[in-house]
Amino acid sequence: QVHLVESGGGLVQAGGSLRLSCAASGRLLNIADMGWYRQAPEKEREWVASVTGDETSDTADSVKGRFIISRDGAKNTVYLQMNSVKPEDTAVYYCYARESRLQINIWGQGTQVTVSA
Repeated sequence: QVHLVESGGGLVQAGGSLRLSCAASGRLLNIADMGWYRQAPEKEREWVASVTGDETSDTADSVKGRFIISRDGAKNTVYLQMNSVKPEDTAVYYCYARESRLQINIWGQGTQVTVSA
């Protein structure tokens, strides 16, 4: 069983920065990609960024050039560095890990990010 624990959310002013962390623990042998989704009020959950086991990363167009995803394999932790944040980045951010054998996503509990104008 894999557990994901997010941290680093909070309130930030527009134009500021925030770093989210997601620590994975448990049976990690079959974990491949890790990344982040977010869900704003009354909107569907949307993919934000992902990073593979060999640290190939990708980000959504809406955050490209502002958000950076990285992974520390030794710590089993993935990070989302959020720069130049905008009010529309306000959402609950969910970390996920892709279990490659079962082909399912395992989710964290979510962390709230609020960007004030």
